[in-house]
Amino acid sequence: MSAVCIMIQGTMSNSGKTFVTAGLCRVFAQDGYKVAPFKSQNMALNSYITKDGLEIGRAQAMQAEAAGIEPTVEMNPVLLKPTSTMGSQVIVNGEVYGNLSAGEYFKRKTTFIPDILKAYESLANQYDIIVIEGAGSPAEINLKSEDIVNMGFAKMVDAPVLLVADIDRGGVFASLYGTIELLEEEEKNRIQGMIINKFRGDKAILEPGLQMIEDLTHKKVVGVIPMEKIVLDDEDSLATSLSCKEALGGIDIAVIHLPHISNFTDFVALGCYEGLSVRYVERKEELGMPDYIILPGTKNTMADLKWLRENGLEGAILRLQNQVKIFGICGGFQMLGQELRDDNGVEHGGSMRGLQLLPFTTVFEKTKMRTRVNGTLTKSVYDGFEAKDMIDIAQKVEGYEIHMGNTLYEEHAVPFCILEDGRIDGCLNEKGTVMGTYLHGIFDNESFVRNYFQLKGDMPEQSFLEFKESQYDKLADLIRNSLNMEEIYHIMGLAK
Repeated sequence: MSAVCIMIQGTMSNSGKTFVTAGLCRVFAQDGYKVAPFKSQNMALNSYITKDGLEIGRAQAMQAEAAGIEPTVEMNPVLLKPTSTMGSQVIVNGEVYGNLSAGEYFKRKTTFIPDILKAYESLANQYDIIVIEGAGSPAEINLKSEDIVNMGFAKMVDAPVLLVADIDRGGVFASLYGTIELLEEEEKNRIQGMIINKFRGDKAILEPGLQMIEDLTHKKVVGVIPMEKIVLDDEDSLATSLSCKEALGGIDIAVIHLPHISNFTDFVALGCYEGLSVRYVERKEELGMPDYIILPGTKNTMADLKWLRENGLEGAILRLQNQVKIFGICGGFQMLGQELRDDNGVEHGGSMRGLQLLPFTTVFEKTKMRTRVNGTLTKSVYDGFEAKDMIDIAQKVEGYEIHMGNTLYEEHAVPFCILEDGRIDGCLNEKGTVMGTYLHGIFDNESFVRNYFQLKGDMPEQSFLEFKESQYDKLADLIRNSLNMEEIYHIMGLAK
């Protein structure tokens, strides 16, 4: 029997679609249903590698975790990873389709409908419920004729829709009313309920407005979700975590907020440790004197290195190289080398000097490395841990690779990690003060975090995995207490 579905659309980006989708996935799973998330087209620089080496949006991987299932490529058949303000790398069924300008993609995107429907039907044949997430707003009237992710897709699979609006940014009633009024009659009829997200204050004061918006739109408000701190993987550059500019005490970790920063979910785990404070730096004046500097992943390494150089952050980092510890991940790691070469025009074209803090050169190639890996840290890494005698060191680490460059290490390079397939990953300087790796998720490895950041004391009561599970349960409780779940089950044609 094919799955029933519910679709979560929003009045704008970052209204809470991803959040509500994840919460409903958890609730349905707790209620005994086999449930999967789905998003036909996702635009995000945070991505995830599935077990079979295919790339999807990180948000759908997070939602799958909330549902208690393994993420698969069918959950996000089209992924757009912006490479500039006018173009993106297009990934279809987990593999690179090509780099397209916004105009080119708009002309071609309906050709991906067969792939999208095939992916959805595969999930529908395996699960009881599919929770579908839209993108942006369904009222983008300039895009509606070729829509494959909002009402266009809802029509393809006959999905009922819940519309989410963010009250924290103001204008919530105008955004709900305006969105619905810009829809065609058939599209309006698909909306079966409205959700107000990120509410602060006394709900009694809001009640008259709820009645008025119901009267104006002839749609039910199925819930008001209060603002609550729940730690989930963020989807894109609108994430509130990136707005943290100040150290909050303890060990000061400055992450360079590159223009094309990707997979900044690498740093979610660091927020779970007492004594670690993560902030994001965009200007040299903001850098100050941190304890650690991290260069994160990026979708456009050479363009972001040029930005780093032009705004003075490169010089500021180099001046601190003997006073702080510097760590690079993926594209940030590539920047730490001697040179970046792009003879094939994969990114920027030509060649560019790196920060020259580590002995390697990166050559960009058209083939993307996508794999989940396990490895063993080298003894040299341990030698750089001043806290190595305080707790046991787990030599094994795991993570995933997503990159276009092939790194050529010089003979004297000190490896960071030896992977199970025998490849060298990353390297470090002789003092152990500068190091880097291609492994996204390196900070999910608890013993590495505690040793690298010299954290003392007992291990936390919860592992990072256990912490994430507790957050999904907290989210499910919030959804149950805030939404009319009986009404939502009724909308789907299921008895609660």
